[in-house]
Amino acid sequence: MRNNIILFSALVLLCGGVLGCDKFKPAVKSKPEVKIEVQPAVVEAKGPVVAKVNNISIGLDDLNAEITVYNANVPEDRSELKITTKEQKVNYLKNEMVRRALLYQHALDNGLDRDEEVRQAVEKNKRDLMVLQDIKEIAKDINVTSKEVEDYYNTYKDQFKEPEERQVSEIIVGSEQDARDVLIQLLQGADFAALARSSSRSGSAKDGGNIGFIKKGQKSAQFDAVAFSDSLDIGKVSNIFKVPEGYAIIRLEAKRGGKQRPLSEMWDDINRGLVFLKQQQAIEELIGKLSRDAKIEVFEGEIK
Repeated sequence: MRNNIILFSALVLLCGGVLGCDKFKPAVKSKPEVKIEVQPAVVEAKGPVVAKVNNISIGLDDLNAEITVYNANVPEDRSELKITTKEQKVNYLKNEMVRRALLYQHALDNGLDRDEEVRQAVEKNKRDLMVLQDIKEIAKDINVTSKEVEDYYNTYKDQFKEPEERQVSEIIVGSEQDARDVLIQLLQGADFAALARSSSRSGSAKDGGNIGFIKKGQKSAQFDAVAFSDSLDIGKVSNIFKVPEGYAIIRLEAKRGGKQRPLSEMWDDINRGLVFLKQQQAIEELIGKLSRDAKIEVFEGEIK
């Protein structure tokens, strides 16, 4: 979060006289010590001032910006921790921002702005912030046309379908021969649920083999390939196929989902994605040009 004071440096100039040897020239009196203090630069508060801590002002926009970041980091299942009321904002201002300003001033009084480790950290943060700002400047004028959005949607149309779910019943046995025996009985009209209860080694046997609705990825790749095959119709039984648990036969009970999502519903997401890709491309092109013009040395031998 943004500091309210820029670290300042106090320069002390000591002007000492030079004492000469009495044999060669008269002594020169030392000049009095002169201290020149540079006052810290004050960062202007954003918005109406809501608090002052000595020479530090905190603006309403500063407060709201911090609260926005805070709320964004609250877990979804702990939404009661979010700051939404005026009273909560006041408490945050007093307990976080005011206290931080007091500690910052104390650190300045102790000369920590002149600490080498602090100075290096400030310089690194400054560099990182400038890089982020430069990226923003590069990316701010990048836009996507309507045709680009439409072309992307039409190219990847199948990926914009609602997830399809299929209700499946299964019979899993230990050997291919056992699976053949089960399949023959099914083809002769045997009840799938009854065979599942008597023959299947799966945990679903007690439910007549019914495993309910599943999505792709919930079972093995071999299972998905058969269960979500376009050739398997509702009420039909599959052929025998190998799964990690043994040999399987399934019956498709029902389907749901899988509808095509319209372009109007996907427009904003596609637009944001294409803008991001264009921004990344522009940054990579710039880095490539800068790399060609720069002298870059990597000392891999020093990496241990």
